[in-house]
Amino acid sequence: MQVTYYGHSCFSVEVGGKHLVFDPFIKPNELAKNIDITKIKADYILVSHGHYDHTADLVELANLTGATVIANYEIYVWLQKQGIKKAHPMNTGGKWMLEFGKVKCVKAEHSSSMPDGSYGGNPMGFIIESTEGNFYYAGDTALTLDMKLIGDYRRLDFSFLPIGDNFTMGIDNAIIACDLINCSNVIGMHYDTFEPIKIDHDEAVRKFQRAGKRLTLFNISETKNYEFKTRLA
Repeated sequence: MQVTYYGHSCFSVEVGGKHLVFDPFIKPNELAKNIDITKIKADYILVSHGHYDHTADLVELANLTGATVIANYEIYVWLQKQGIKKAHPMNTGGKWMLEFGKVKCVKAEHSSSMPDGSYGGNPMGFIIESTEGNFYYAGDTALTLDMKLIGDYRRLDFSFLPIGDNFTMGIDNAIIACDLINCSNVIGMHYDTFEPIKIDHDEAVRKFQRAGKRLTLFNISETKNYEFKTRLA
């Protein structure tokens, strides 16, 4: 499983020979100015909610790649109006089988509206299950006890958690979330892009270490390989 970071909360995960891109916000992000969006591969684009810092490049990337967009029903309807027909609507609690494995939608405690101000439906996170490993992409969320249901539902090899605070949970709450989801291997997201969510990287990593957990902070455009042996349930 190969993970590439494009800044903010945008990651690409290559699993089962397919490229999954989460929450494309690249071109408006000054920190990601060296990323060429035309070179990004995507078979599926998964959208956690409608906010601009998660959807700014959604329509363009979908058109460039021909990817299938996976999102809630309200975003699906919005995409139809933007001329994007290759999309699959889902909602919280739902699960769908695809070529690379399963996608399950879980609750995220946040808000959601589209860049044009229209209603963006309920925010979500995603659990991805595959023969190469299982992971949780939390999207933008506060700490919530519902996360315990994720840990009870499936064993996770790693998780993408927001850590920037102010708009989402911060470092301390993300550490508590690790216990709820029963996953101590975390890739941080939703930090540094804007002034209110800048973090001290070294202190964040130390806090996770003191709690017996691992926080990985990618450099933008960095790629890492992950190998797990998880059987698809």
